[in-house]
Amino acid sequence: MLNDNRIRIITGHYGSGKTEFAVNYAAKLAKSGKKVALADLDVVNPYFRSREKENLLSEMGIKVIGSSIKAHAADVPAVSAEIFAPLQDESYDVVLDVGGDPVGARVLGRYYNYFKEGKYDMFFVINANRPETQEVENTIKYLKEIERVSRAKVTGLINNTHLLKSTTVEDVLKGQKLAEEVSKKLNIPIKYISVLEHVARELPSNLEGEIFPITLYMREEWML
Repeated sequence: MLNDNRIRIITGHYGSGKTEFAVNYAAKLAKSGKKVALADLDVVNPYFRSREKENLLSEMGIKVIGSSIKAHAADVPAVSAEIFAPLQDESYDVVLDVGGDPVGARVLGRYYNYFKEGKYDMFFVINANRPETQEVENTIKYLKEIERVSRAKVTGLINNTHLLKSTTVEDVLKGQKLAEEVSKKLNIPIKYISVLEHVARELPSNLEGEIFPITLYMREEWML
């Protein structure tokens, strides 16, 4: 992950687990000693937004940028202008947590000038347990639409197939098969296999993509 481009855009279908991956990604960057900014660009979904964990992330040394309205519970589609600072300041490693589907990705158009080839990565998160992305063609349709509205190209795929705390190795391998088929059709590499730590230990070591153990930062202990 340290070899990814400085600006990382995390996108995908609604409910795929983008935010959980984005938060874990930012946390790993910070633990490696990087100067990290995590920008919450989700102006569509009022649930499970990375800015809700601002206190925790700040303790990790991560600069969190969210709504320009300073109220975490406010469902207001307003992104802070603070985001321009880390986009322009190359001392930052930037993670952009984007809202789901093409509707959520539309916000990226505002920052199009920063997405030059070789300067950014856009990762498309796949959860094969979501009804709309269980088949190759539908998954590709969502990916292509996100590319169209954002005017940016997907550079890597993330297999984030899960059933929350009930995730099994079989779930992950099902998602891996889908990701491999999408990868082959679009010639886009699988970058990461995002999976709970205890499941990660049971996965085969020869899978395409880096196994990326995650912690469920976005779900409270009492949640399933």
